[in-house]
Amino acid sequence: MLIIFDVEGVLLNAEYLPVLAQVIGPEKEKEIWDITKLGIRGEINWEEGLKQRVHSLRGIEFEDAKRIGENLEIMPGAKQLCKVLKQAGWKMVAISGGFTIITDRLKEELGLDEIFSNELVFKHGVLDDIVINVNSDKAAIIRPYLQKWGIKKEEIVVVVDGANDLKLFDLAGYTVGFCPVEIIKRNADEVIEIRDLSLLINLLEKRFGKDLKIRA
Repeated sequence: MLIIFDVEGVLLNAEYLPVLAQVIGPEKEKEIWDITKLGIRGEINWEEGLKQRVHSLRGIEFEDAKRIGENLEIMPGAKQLCKVLKQAGWKMVAISGGFTIITDRLKEELGLDEIFSNELVFKHGVLDDIVINVNSDKAAIIRPYLQKWGIKKEEIVVVVDGANDLKLFDLAGYTVGFCPVEIIKRNADEVIEIRDLSLLINLLEKRFGKDLKIRA
């Protein structure tokens, strides 16, 4: 079995770029939040919106970016959920439109098998640009791994919140919207409206528990 998570708003209880924008000031934070929400709702081209946000934050120092990334709150219940799934023998993957500066820590802290994300580029110690490894078709980056691992659709669970995650649903036999936007809510098999990932344990027990001996 494989579970695929989004990161910001799912494994992390935060959106990184709006928090990073606080270094500049409240007006910049609002500007970044406005663009972020448009992207989450699918109302603008996701890649262009991401580039626009990063370029708007050029000049922020690496040390500030690193400190903020390392201190984003892990979603309540995430550690409990991942521990349960690990013990049950599940493979766990995260696919993020965010950045290595916030995702690298999760591999160790949550015991994830793989994390895919984008990269912020710093020149002379300040933020300059972005390298996009994960685009709006998040499913594209994981498909080769699914073939290599030999995992079937009915063995895949996807847990996401934003419109840019929707194509991941095509890969999965079971889909969960976690405090999601409307388009995800309409298309998900289940929806969790409380920001506590441990609530997913009961849903997975009902669907897979007898076979996989999931226990909280």
